[in-house]
Amino acid sequence: MVPEDGRKINELIVAAAELQELLESRDWQFCFIGGLAVQAWSEPRYTRDVDLTLLTGFGGEEEFIDVLLANYEARVDDPKTFALTNRVLLIRDQRGIGIDVALGALPFEESAVQRSSEVEVYPEVMLRLCSPEDLVMMKAFAGREQDWMDVRMTIVRCGQFAACGRYG
Repeated sequence: MVPEDGRKINELIVAAAELQELLESRDWQFCFIGGLAVQAWSEPRYTRDVDLTLLTGFGGEEEFIDVLLANYEARVDDPKTFALTNRVLLIRDQRGIGIDVALGALPFEESAVQRSSEVEVYPEVMLRLCSPEDLVMMKAFAGREQDWMDVRMTIVRCGQFAACGRYG
């Protein structure tokens, strides 16, 4: 993806935009989480993969998994079994960019996807991102040192979320 004026776009954003096109073409409900959301709502930092929640519900995951595996390369052996057991499908695009697809079904995941919005992550490139509030909840739940730094910076940057996009 190269904008009309010739600027280069970060390959991670390209990978996310291409994935979003596929998901939207199937009318699937999803939102990007993790590093891409951190770029928008917190202190920008390096991230090397694309993370998203895809609403699959319980029991219907195989349809989603099959379509994604038909379009992307698996990153683990027996990816379908891994995804069904761990509720995350690990794939990569043709450039080798890792994509972690959380198979969402819990009420919080449904609400996070419903609260998500299109955010301009690069001039003229819109991605469906989780809200800053939901990012804070997901990062706090993950609880790693970097996640807590992301929580702090999201709260600082968004000033109790009033400064973040549609929240202001």
